[in-house]
Amino acid sequence: MAGDYYQTLGISRDANQDEIKRAYRRLARKYHPDVNKEPGAEDKFKEVNRAHEVLSDPEIRARYDRFGEAGVSSGGAGGYSDFGDMGGFADIFETIFSGFGGGGSAAGGTQARRRSGPVRGDDLRLDLKLQFREAIFGGEKEIRIPHQESCKACNGTGAKPGTGVKTCGTCNGTGQVRRATRTPFGSFAQVSVCPTCNGEGHVIEEKCESCGGAGRKQETKKLKITIPQGVDNGTRLRVAREGDAGVRGGTPGDLYVYLFVEEDAEFKRDGINILSELQVSYLQAILGCRIPVQTVDGDVELTIPAGTQPNTVLKLDDRGVPQLGNPVSRGDHLITIKIAIPTKVSVEERELLMQLAKLRGDATEKEGGLEGFLGKMFRG
Repeated sequence: MAGDYYQTLGISRDANQDEIKRAYRRLARKYHPDVNKEPGAEDKFKEVNRAHEVLSDPEIRARYDRFGEAGVSSGGAGGYSDFGDMGGFADIFETIFSGFGGGGSAAGGTQARRRSGPVRGDDLRLDLKLQFREAIFGGEKEIRIPHQESCKACNGTGAKPGTGVKTCGTCNGTGQVRRATRTPFGSFAQVSVCPTCNGEGHVIEEKCESCGGAGRKQETKKLKITIPQGVDNGTRLRVAREGDAGVRGGTPGDLYVYLFVEEDAEFKRDGINILSELQVSYLQAILGCRIPVQTVDGDVELTIPAGTQPNTVLKLDDRGVPQLGNPVSRGDHLITIKIAIPTKVSVEERELLMQLAKLRGDATEKEGGLEGFLGKMFRG
């Protein structure tokens, strides 16, 4: 499976188009082969471009969010994108060399700020096995997923009902503690996360008895999810807001369901085509016939043309796999014909075959005569 495009660009899954564009420009400047000569830079540049191709198009991004790489695999391969979307290559150098010549950097004096606001919940992954026909025709599946749910007793606050939170007395609500250190070179201030409130800036007066003050509880939830038609091994489905609950009122994460399809005893899959084999007798192959064959849609009558040769492939149109995202379009069912040659024949059959061989002139002295010819054909 391909790498996650959001991770490739270093952005969150709810990033807007401006954030995607900024991340793309930054990474493209960093890994462009004309700028970065390190081994692997060109491959990384291609990955960044591919991620941008998918996520910058809302329609393609929606398919990727729902199906993963399988939903966008028909798109263009990751390569060198048009720099028009980046403002031209000159824009790369302009940004690379900007900020080096004017006053001091503000980065050194920036202090880490505590995260006291809402925090989005974690995304979760579930691996789900499907039967062969379930993957082809889709449908509803019930799953059970253990995840963190917001505590109903305290509404996610972590505080016992009727109580609340108070400002941390150790850090006075800043979430940080500062310690001054004197050295021969002067005094230095060391800032660290407050150990009392863990950077929250406040503490709970009395912890909720149901969740122990965490604001969340581990629960197992039943869900019904819809499996689209035409999914395959490795297809990823996104179920929005069914991951872990957020902290301090943050939005829940998402659930990602990875699908794995069990093998079928009769059918094999090749993209959107289905493959199978059919054995017929040598007389059916010579004379031709109509014979029922098994398909994923049920029995269908197949015409075996007269004179069919071993390993001939016959096609049943539109009896294959629905195309993912466009189930109206289906592949074909390709049937390889196997011809069964009997190892033993009755006396009457042997006489008829000898007459046929004599009529066709197939028996030769070199083969030991007619009897030797037939013995060679049907020995066993």
